[in-house]
Amino acid sequence: MINVAPAIVILGKNSVTVARKIISVLPGATLYGLEGRTSGVDVSFTNFGETLRELFAQGTPLIGICAAGILIRTLAPLLSDKQQEPPVLAVAEDGSAVVPLLGGLGGVNDLARRIAEVLDVKPAITTTGYLRLGTTLLSPPPGYHLANPDDAKKFISDVLAGAEVKLEGIAPWLSDRKLPIDPQGDLTIQVTERLVTPTANCLVYHPATIAIAINDTIDNPVTLVQQLLADAKLEKTSVAGIFAPMTAAANPAIHAVASALGVPARFFTPNQLESLLSQGYSRAQAAAIAATGTSPLFSSSPDVAIAIASQAIDPNTIGQPRGRLAIIGTGPGGAQWMSPEVKEILKSATDLVGYKTYLDLIGSLADGKQRHESDNREEEARAKMALDLAASGRYVAVVSSGDPGIYAMATAVFEVCDRYALPEWDSIDIHVAPGISAMQAAAAAIGAPLGHDFCAISLSDILKPWSAIAQRIAAAAEADFVIAFYNPVSKERTWQLAEARNILLLHRTPDTPVVLARNLGRPGQTVKAIALDQLTPASADMRTIILVGSTKTRTIKRSDGNIWVYTPRRYTKE
Repeated sequence: MINVAPAIVILGKNSVTVARKIISVLPGATLYGLEGRTSGVDVSFTNFGETLRELFAQGTPLIGICAAGILIRTLAPLLSDKQQEPPVLAVAEDGSAVVPLLGGLGGVNDLARRIAEVLDVKPAITTTGYLRLGTTLLSPPPGYHLANPDDAKKFISDVLAGAEVKLEGIAPWLSDRKLPIDPQGDLTIQVTERLVTPTANCLVYHPATIAIAINDTIDNPVTLVQQLLADAKLEKTSVAGIFAPMTAAANPAIHAVASALGVPARFFTPNQLESLLSQGYSRAQAAAIAATGTSPLFSSSPDVAIAIASQAIDPNTIGQPRGRLAIIGTGPGGAQWMSPEVKEILKSATDLVGYKTYLDLIGSLADGKQRHESDNREEEARAKMALDLAASGRYVAVVSSGDPGIYAMATAVFEVCDRYALPEWDSIDIHVAPGISAMQAAAAAIGAPLGHDFCAISLSDILKPWSAIAQRIAAAAEADFVIAFYNPVSKERTWQLAEARNILLLHRTPDTPVVLARNLGRPGQTVKAIALDQLTPASADMRTIILVGSTKTRTIKRSDGNIWVYTPRRYTKE
């Protein structure tokens, strides 16, 4: 059973095509590429050995699109406990071979079969038990947990030697395989959600058949649920998920229990529970029945219900997860300015919402996602769409360039939440992930013009009147702030920049340094310094950020013809 998203490691650009095929069947996988020899990867590395050993030590499944020998030699010093090692596979550069190397107990053979299927080849599986029995008893599929793995080695040896097996309980994944099943067998496989004591001749598998439903906030929720399981003599590894009405999706007690048991939380809409509630069931009981199709066990707490399904259940097919909305900033342009947090969000998100230009900047991180593009001015509609998608259980990333909280989509989302306050939005987990702002990138490209007090002003008068903008420019100029101008010029707005310059000249000398930074981090990037009296509407467009120095801002001319611009941190009397 693979619980951790794999890392796919490549050493050259020729392996990208095969890697993308593998990722198509392993959503969430991270593509690692050797720096200087690969592009369009999620993570670049410079040291192959250190990267591989670090991932292996973290328990990350590894898929190396390279020779098997290099993987073996690289990981050999770390091999000590086969019970703990993650799956490791080698895949030929052209996709012609899939070779499982390590992690037989961690599901490497099943992983090899999935990869081989998408590459249309036969996996090079050599495990005797897997080949003869059609399954790995030590590595049950999702939905089942082996309680006594230490007894499994001898058990498997006995089966391969001819011993027959008595199967107690329901386990389709075993019934459909090549196991020598006999009701009178000397060996036993027991499938049960009950607490039992395993023996050497009996493998015990706990199926994910238990649903725990929680309604309202309760005291010490983790302790209470654990006690209820113990009183009912139920095994906690058989808990498939925590279930609740959608109105309780933001309840921390539910997520605390789910986290403690290592299972997902899933929620039902009012329509899904309406019929059961009309029959007199409590909201917790209704959620438990909806999850399992069976009546709940007796519980002394009205806000907690436990029910047991007849077969293992997949919580991902029941109800919906709590909706998540991440408002992210990708930085001004290139992927090198995108934070690791933002990259992780983009990998996990199901839907991307944003202006097409910004979605295109994400590159391969947008692969496999639902894209919802809109015009750059449709911010309110974009925010509503994102919230509605998240309310349906999706993981939505609203994509802004720069920092999402600076003249961008974070404010738009919270404005919409505040203005409309729809109840279905209240359960959404909303998170803002910062990015490098355009003014930071512009300043870094030419020195340190923001080295002392500064402010930011948008010259767009679409959402606020020009009178307010002019007042702020005058106040900032009089206070001697360095000023970052956003949205300086568009096709419809040209005169505002000239007016801003005229206001500034009332407080600044004509030779005050002005930084013009255009297409930061993108093809055609230009960063230059001019004097304030040279600033005209033709100097900029909507892709330009303008930094106007204070009276203290200085320039340094370099021998190569370039200029540094900085604002001293210490003000001294002249």
